[in-house]
Amino acid sequence: MNTGRMKPTQLKFILIIASVRSGRIGPTVAQWFVDQVAPYGIDVEIIDLAEPTGPHTTELLEMADGFIVVTPEYNHSYPGDLKILIDAHGTQWKHKPVTIVSYGGMSGGLRAAEHLRAVFAEVYSVGTRNGVVVHAPWDHITDGRLVLDEDAIASTRGAMDELIWWAELLKPERGARDEGAA
Repeated sequence: MNTGRMKPTQLKFILIIASVRSGRIGPTVAQWFVDQVAPYGIDVEIIDLAEPTGPHTTELLEMADGFIVVTPEYNHSYPGDLKILIDAHGTQWKHKPVTIVSYGGMSGGLRAAEHLRAVFAEVYSVGTRNGVVVHAPWDHITDGRLVLDEDAIASTRGAMDELIWWAELLKPERGARDEGAA
């Protein structure tokens, strides 16, 4: 019986921690997400924008099958360092899916996520419909770890299922683009 799901190949995803502020909670949210997707057996590399980037960043972005962006909401949008990263690596995003894990106060970072969808569309990325929204993550920390309910875990599974589906669907297009560049 065909369930409509693709059988994934070994995929590589880059998780980007967008916050660079002192006292940030982004790494904690990112670790929670990585823990939730561990059963998928996918390869997840982390780029933390609070750490220096260099030529290795371009290489990581180039070899990725898709992206997970963990972003706070700053002034009703996403951090400027993330915009700098996106603009500096235009071709590395092309034909790759992006899932957004947003966090913040009452909105859970939704305004940042909506702004990012438009930016990623301009660099020919596919933003997944499903994402993860974490409201007031600082209220859900136990022993230094983020602890969220089953609804958040379910949204993570939905986002990952969609990210993997898009990554598999777009993989032939990325290969065709790479061959055309040679």
